[in-house]
Amino acid sequence: MASMIGKAVFAAVFALAAGAASAGVTVSFVAPEKFADLPADRWEREEVLRDLAAWFEELGRQLPAGQDLRVEITDVDLAGRGYPSSSVRELRVAGNPAEWPSVSLRYTLSANGQVLGSGVEQLKDMHFQSRRDVRPQDGKLRYEKRMIDDWFRQTFPQRTPG
Repeated sequence: MASMIGKAVFAAVFALAAGAASAGVTVSFVAPEKFADLPADRWEREEVLRDLAAWFEELGRQLPAGQDLRVEITDVDLAGRGYPSSSVRELRVAGNPAEWPSVSLRYTLSANGQVLGSGVEQLKDMHFQSRRDVRPQDGKLRYEKRMIDDWFRQTFPQRTPG
């Protein structure tokens, strides 16, 4: 019974995250319980997914007015490896270059009911540790955010100045 309640709460949080999308951007997660690599604690998993959704929404603000972006995230593998910690948070170590970040997604860009572009993407950054534009002060998910930035810039070159 408690397990079913936990799953319902988990699903509700993701529905809220998707519904709270900024104007023109909708982010959803397809079977997040099956994602390759998320923190073990439910609240940390929810936080990671909320942060990813918020990043897509932030980037979506650069799209021209009237364009809508729908992103369905189908898998996440965070940079590094998570280890249980005696602190409140999981400890994530990005020491092995083979543990690069990746995000699988489907997207649709539309305007006035017409599809302008769509696709299925496997984002990955195998050189995440050698990037000069990623700094520790960029916070959590810094490697994943830079990888998503690159994809967004390449996929949607017609952005509004921001």
